[in-house]
Amino acid sequence: MANIVAIVGRPNVGKSTFFNRLVEKREAIMDDMPGVTRDRHYGYAEWTGRYFTVIDTGGYVTGSDDKFESQIRRQVELALEEATAVIFMVDCRTGLTGYDKEFANIIRRSKKPVFIAANKADTPDKSLLANEFYELAMGEVYPVSAENGSGTGELLDELIKIFPEPGVADPNAGIPKIAILGRPNVGKSSLLNVLLGKERSIVTDVAGTTRDAIHSRYKMFGKDFVLIDTAGLRKKSKVHEDIEFYSVLRSLRALEECDVCIVVIDAQHGLESQDVNIISLAARQGKGMVIMVNKWDLVEKDSKTAEKMKKEMMESIAPIDYIPIIFASVLEKQRIFQVIEKAVEVYQNRIKRVSTSELNDALLPEIIHYPPPAVKGKLIQIKYITQVKASFPSFAFFCNLPQYIQESYQRFLENRLREKFDFTGVPIRLFFRKK
Repeated sequence: MANIVAIVGRPNVGKSTFFNRLVEKREAIMDDMPGVTRDRHYGYAEWTGRYFTVIDTGGYVTGSDDKFESQIRRQVELALEEATAVIFMVDCRTGLTGYDKEFANIIRRSKKPVFIAANKADTPDKSLLANEFYELAMGEVYPVSAENGSGTGELLDELIKIFPEPGVADPNAGIPKIAILGRPNVGKSSLLNVLLGKERSIVTDVAGTTRDAIHSRYKMFGKDFVLIDTAGLRKKSKVHEDIEFYSVLRSLRALEECDVCIVVIDAQHGLESQDVNIISLAARQGKGMVIMVNKWDLVEKDSKTAEKMKKEMMESIAPIDYIPIIFASVLEKQRIFQVIEKAVEVYQNRIKRVSTSELNDALLPEIIHYPPPAVKGKLIQIKYITQVKASFPSFAFFCNLPQYIQESYQRFLENRLREKFDFTGVPIRLFFRKK
């Protein structure tokens, strides 16, 4: 059983700052605008050899006119259900509010161990103000400053005493990480929710609801993997709000963290320049890729529509021609699981190792049959091939004149490799070295 700690409280008490301090990363988006954290957001923390997952939740409000408010409330309740312990954040400067009291009642119902963190206690006299929260009768109050870290050690010392076990250093090591990328409103969060079978992400028809990248551990088809749902990517020029800008960065970071990305596009719009940018970026970073054409149920089609669309997409991402394309519909639950199966298959292709003898047996006859074209009257001879250690399939070809291997011949070799060993969905890198 994992140790899970939920940080809850009303908006703007410093939950995200505290979350970032615990996970030691700038993970959660912080802004003075209330309601910035809308989804539950997971990080991993360690304190004196005890490991635990931290959930940062949206600020819990009632009676505001925010469209996301009831959803945030649901998210907070889900986080409380999942948690082993709860850190209830309050604000020393504003003191005890009606919202805090309301919140305390909800936390009591969860019957989980509670630690009250009275934040913004950055001076001794402010720490005294924390005593007011004993009125809630929920046990010890810990004056802390999420900003400078004072008081957090005492709270964590007490917190870890209630964990049934030490936890593991990185629960997701060696498990495929699959990121769901794409422009706003193409159905990324809906896809995640269908897969997870519960409302893990808030879905509304307002573009840009998902602002943080969210990790969810997932088991399916007897396989285990981590799904990363990201904020919708928008063209830089459209990024007016700072938060939008953070989200684009977050998506780019999710791309860096993942092994395989599922690029979700809207069937009604096709591939847009933003998608092409992401695909070429993923190819440069050596990531596996699957393109999922969502909302396929909304397209007027005949027997040739899919082929025609595939051809247009291939033209716009050329010379990248190895990405599987799946036409699906999240709403109709059409081919959703096929998308995931394909992503797992692409992951296997990305970590595939081919022995030197297999490589040479398969490719040397091809090379003899169709040798590299001579340059300046010089014959180029490739002697042998081996796979080199890298995060994605990379091969070294040893030859007498590596500098004269032309690009068209490199394409030929890459195509032969793909044909013989199936590297669907994965970029391949070739190196030419002097024998």
